[in-house]
Amino acid sequence: MELKEKAEFISDTLEGLLGVPTRDGAGDVLECLILTILSQNTTDVNRDRGYAELKDRFPTWEAVLQADVKAIAVAIRLAGLGNQKSRTIKNFLSWLKTERGELSLEFIHDMETEAALELLCQHKGIGIKTACVTLSFACGREVFPVDTHILRISKRLGLIPSNCSAEKAHQVLPPIVPEGKAYPFHMNLIYFGRQICDARKPLCERCPLTHHCLYYKDNRPT
Repeated sequence: MELKEKAEFISDTLEGLLGVPTRDGAGDVLECLILTILSQNTTDVNRDRGYAELKDRFPTWEAVLQADVKAIAVAIRLAGLGNQKSRTIKNFLSWLKTERGELSLEFIHDMETEAALELLCQHKGIGIKTACVTLSFACGREVFPVDTHILRISKRLGLIPSNCSAEKAHQVLPPIVPEGKAYPFHMNLIYFGRQICDARKPLCERCPLTHHCLYYKDNRPT
């Protein structure tokens, strides 16, 4: 089975198992970017707690921009990596205000996808996954963010080589993602990784994809 055919089969199977996720609609692009920065290397719960504390202490992005980076770090400490993430946020807001004259990223809606990705990824602390999540969730673009679940599952199912890095996976996977399915495939792979294809103890007995799984082939009971 060719990779595109396999990816389509996996996508269809997961939709049959988990449904077809849909976007809630376009959101504020800058808000989505900051949330995604906060989500790096932490849980959704801690991301949301960190964001809520940030907005409680600094109600506007202008207030965040004017705040000391140490104060921002304290505000977002619940999201983890406060010192690193506070610098990323502060530096990006400073650049945005200087470059555009206002703290808004809505202009990205008018940019081509590749140009928008390049613009975001030029900033330290904003990698390809963060940029893709922002464009997918806030702008409805057909981009395919690769998180830790997707990277693991894609290797187990043979969609990418076992030694493929997350950055390389952002180049390899999009061409084989079924057309128009980038968002639902992304979300379903994450749900699947959380519910069935766990990193340490995958529930192979509940998995409908074992016939295509290299991990299962190597680890199934004899």
